Amino acid sequence: MRKFNIRKVLDGLTAGSSSASQQQQLQQQHPPGNREPEIQETLQSEHFQLCKTVRHGFPYQPSALAFDPVQKILAVGTQTGALRLFGRPGVECYCQHDSGAAVIQLQFLINEGALVSALADDTLHLWNLRQKRPAILHSLKFCRERVTFCHLPFQSKWLYVGTERGNIHIVNVESFTLSGYVIMWNKAIELSSKSHPGPVVHISDNPMDEGKLLIGFESGTVVLWDLKSKKADYRYTYDEAIHSVAWHHEGKQFICSHSDGTLTIWNVRSPAKPVQTITPHGKQLKDGKKPEPCKPILKVEFKTTRPGEPFIILSGGLSYDTVGRRPCLTVMHGKSTAVLEMDYSIVDFLTLCETPYPNDFQEPYAVVVLLEKDLVLIDLAQNGYPIFENPYPLSIHESPVTCCEYFADCPVDLIPALYSVGARQKRQGYSKKEWPINGGNWGLGAQSYSEIIITGHADGSVKFWDASAINLQVLYKLKTSKVFEKSRNKDDKPNTDIVDEDPYAIQIISWCPESRMLCIAGVSAHVIIYRFSKQEVITEVIPMLEVRLLYEISDVESPESEQAPPLPAPVGSANPQPIPPQSHPSTSSSSSDGLRDNVPCLKVKNSPLKQSPGYQTELVIQLVWVSGEPPQQITSLAVNSSYGLVVFGNCSGIAMVDYLQKAVLLNLGTIELCGSSDPYRREPRSPRKSRQPSGGLCDISEGTVVPEDRCKSPTSAKMSRKLSLPTDLKPDLDIKDNSFSRSRSSSVTSIDKESREAISALHFCETFTRKADSAPSPCLWVGTTLGTVLVIALNLPPGGEQRLLQPVIVSPSGTILRLKGAVLRMAFLDSTGCLMPPAYESWKEHNVPEEKDEKEKLKKRRPVSVSPSSSQEISENQYAVICSEKQAKVISLPTQNCAYKQNITETSFVLRGDIVSLSNSICLACFCANGHIMTFSLPSLRPLLDVYYLPLTNMRIARTFCFTNNGQALYLVSPTEIQRLTYSQETCENLQEMLGELFTPVETPEAPNRGFFKGLFGGGAQSLDREELFGESSSGKASRSLAQHIPGPGGIEGVKGAASGVVGELARARLALDERGQKLSDLEERTAAMLSSADSFSKHAHEMMLKYKDKKWYQF
Repeated sequence: MRKFNIRKVLDGLTAGSSSASQQQQLQQQHPPGNREPEIQETLQSEHFQLCKTVRHGFPYQPSALAFDPVQKILAVGTQTGALRLFGRPGVECYCQHDSGAAVIQLQFLINEGALVSALADDTLHLWNLRQKRPAILHSLKFCRERVTFCHLPFQSKWLYVGTERGNIHIVNVESFTLSGYVIMWNKAIELSSKSHPGPVVHISDNPMDEGKLLIGFESGTVVLWDLKSKKADYRYTYDEAIHSVAWHHEGKQFICSHSDGTLTIWNVRSPAKPVQTITPHGKQLKDGKKPEPCKPILKVEFKTTRPGEPFIILSGGLSYDTVGRRPCLTVMHGKSTAVLEMDYSIVDFLTLCETPYPNDFQEPYAVVVLLEKDLVLIDLAQNGYPIFENPYPLSIHESPVTCCEYFADCPVDLIPALYSVGARQKRQGYSKKEWPINGGNWGLGAQSYSEIIITGHADGSVKFWDASAINLQVLYKLKTSKVFEKSRNKDDKPNTDIVDEDPYAIQIISWCPESRMLCIAGVSAHVIIYRFSKQEVITEVIPMLEVRLLYEISDVESPESEQAPPLPAPVGSANPQPIPPQSHPSTSSSSSDGLRDNVPCLKVKNSPLKQSPGYQTELVIQLVWVSGEPPQQITSLAVNSSYGLVVFGNCSGIAMVDYLQKAVLLNLGTIELCGSSDPYRREPRSPRKSRQPSGGLCDISEGTVVPEDRCKSPTSAKMSRKLSLPTDLKPDLDIKDNSFSRSRSSSVTSIDKESREAISALHFCETFTRKADSAPSPCLWVGTTLGTVLVIALNLPPGGEQRLLQPVIVSPSGTILRLKGAVLRMAFLDSTGCLMPPAYESWKEHNVPEEKDEKEKLKKRRPVSVSPSSSQEISENQYAVICSEKQAKVISLPTQNCAYKQNITETSFVLRGDIVSLSNSICLACFCANGHIMTFSLPSLRPLLDVYYLPLTNMRIARTFCFTNNGQALYLVSPTEIQRLTYSQETCENLQEMLGELFTPVETPEAPNRGFFKGLFGGGAQSLDREELFGESSSGKASRSLAQHIPGPGGIEGVKGAASGVVGELARARLALDERGQKLSDLEERTAAMLSSADSFSKHAHEMMLKYKDKKWYQF
């Protein structure tokens, strides 16, 4: 086994597809004279295709926000160039700008099914939202100027683009070309300022006069520009820098927000000074002095209501003495001012109004606030401004995700059961109204099976999500930390210093969907077993076991006859971190006073625990400190409901617990487990005063005498104060971080690489333990980080009451085989090549007192085994499938011959391998560190798919990538988002139908009525023929060197290509027909209206003619 180092990882990342051809050489072994019966394999390469399906979660590092008030669609842009669109719950879409530049602004073409995005690399893009997968129609790259602000008036095709130099260019959004009309900064300010006014920070047209453009410059100058006469009407100057500007809907006043925390309200016709200056959070000083300056008001909105006072809504502006105060949104309405505290800093906010017309009473009803890590919607219509309950799955990152598991094709009653217990956890106090962002239509759910995602988090919580039919909805949340005592103060943390923070973080989840048994392993070397119950119970005493896992060796010799690694120095010298006072540096003497020994890392509560319906604690198991050294983190975990057993291992050894009898069955160091067939000859330490013979029942608190020159643990050397897991998943960490995969976490330091063999895979099954076995029996298969596979036979007592009284006998039966690299996954097939799931017991409510008849049945009942082996004839064989970091093997049982072998990768290593079902067959799916996703047929291990998908850019992907049945897979693409993908050809073909529609044909609301007097005397909104002003005929062509037009892939061809399959084409054709039909019916109505008005006109004209027919001119 080669040493693991970071250079090798990087080599693996760059290996790419050059190694793919080598990997494809199938190495099949048929032992001579012992041919395996041929199994008909149905999976072929054409069954596989890789594509991304959907992305869930909060957009990571958001930077821009936009809303279409007619379509009711919300858009969020991010600093990585991503675009997320949200409609009604269940209608979501993710797009990505190829450049990856930050999105600085988004503008909807309201009710047109299009969106303009402005990026930090000075490009503008026009997105077509009328297709299920939005695509870019046009792009425009500014070459000489930096884009700072854009404005697109409602129902206009001319986009105003402000730049850093202070100029304004005009873009035709239909052709995405520049107009020759330019507003130059020097023309705009003329002699009003001696210096450059700074970048353009605001552009908007007067709501009542489209010909007047309000331009805000950063320095504090605002200009009202007359587009027709091409000169400034008014200039408004203020000493403080401007952050944003907003109009009153009547177009007579506007409001500016400034860097000193003030708001200035200006009359359009009075440029000399503001009508009013407000400092919303400033302390008003006596003697008429100016209030103290405050933090900048980053944005302000001015929204009017028909019956009452206008709303002024702003972000920022708090006084400087509010240190530590959370970010706030301030809502000023009449004389009342409400300050709404937010959990994270505010990126942007928008007020949602009843009308899309800027010249009408706005009637605001909600404010959508985009925070750094959340999206909040505030109800303005209700007292107290309550928030709406967010229906989107945006809380994945509520606490950082530390691990995840994915289960497709679950029992049908699981999701309703989890939903019913989760519904009781809902918070109260939300707005009573429906979620107002409700645009788009759902797709056609072609999938009939249920899918569940489980996420483990840094705070010890576990969340269950319904992931069926490409949606995501939280079902239930479990807090595993509830069983432990919380430390009241910082000094009261004697034992949790195995990690700096997050002592409850979840590392491994083992779940049996059929029995609903859940088992988690946490970072403080603790394991908790949970049962599902619909009844509330009060547990008087939490059942608890403490296990002392020891690792003892004297000499280590590797098979390659390399020099044995030197034994490291005692714990104190390798630990530069501060050590708690009661744990002074080890003197390698087990009798020295003050050394922490036999204490767990966490303290279990000793008071009664109220357990709500849902998952309830069955047993807490903790590994204890050994002679001043913390227990090693758990590297593998398995639970079996049929046997009533849980097993876990780390780099010290393996422990098995009977959770029904609450007893430790097995507690062995890895060397003792390997026995004489150990790959490295290790001399057992002698005398072993406190060890019992292997395989027997162990005393929980045994083994107090520890040899002096015991091998140093990697945890204390490298990770004793810093956890490899939750910290890896924090966004600012890179690939250099501690450990590489679950099986790697125990073997980080080079000095321990050869000496420590961690347990990396565990699998309960009913199979042949020895070559001579004539019938299968329950056993546990164990895989290690050095590629060793061992078997432990289990002798279970009869079911019923006997199961609780008689002990389970456990006997390790030695090594079966070895593979290259750490063992990752094991599974078993029957003689026909079908997957044999581990035995399980179906779920039943255990908190209900049973009837007598039931008890009688229970006594007679053996644990249910669903594996076909129990009904097999003795002559029929089985296959064990074992996948390691480097290769996969299929072993024929009971002969233990290697039937098939495949070297998966030479230059890299497998991070995740899963045996999954697809198209009524099974395959092995692997994700490698070099970014390749591969699948292999079973049992023959024929390569079926090898696609370069993504390089391993950070540890989060390695930790969270998982495959499941029916061609589904997922990983955490950012700290806040889950990316789902499929490797199934059938799902790829059906994806178009499953995706929701963002754009739906909606009638644009009627324009506000101008009224008789306004129409008569020229009041009301003044329209402008922009085509005449900005078109080529009047303003000429723009300079070619100013911007470059780039046609996008999302034109008509893009639309056709995006929809695969006949249904997609039909759906689009139907939509086009609907739109055409709607337009035709509109035309008919208008024609009919014109005819009737013409009739009435001719009728009135005829009456008038008759009336005045015989009169002379002087009689009128």
